[in-house]
Amino acid sequence: MLVLLTVALVAGAVFFWRRGERKRPALMLVMAVLIAADLAVWLTPVAGGPSMIALAHQDQE
Repeated sequence: MLVLLTVALVAGAVFFWRRGERKRPALMLVMAVLIAADLAVWLTPVAGGPSMIALAHQDQE
């Protein structure tokens, strides 16, 4: 879901940039970068172990 949101934010930023706006697309790109960084933290495996998302799934079982 967050990947789709990131893609939508980038697409929206491009759309508004082409219409001549500057502030809104910049904020949308900042939000997309923050979401992508959050996803990277959750999906990157820890040295010698599983990723945080794998650990979260293990706790549920």
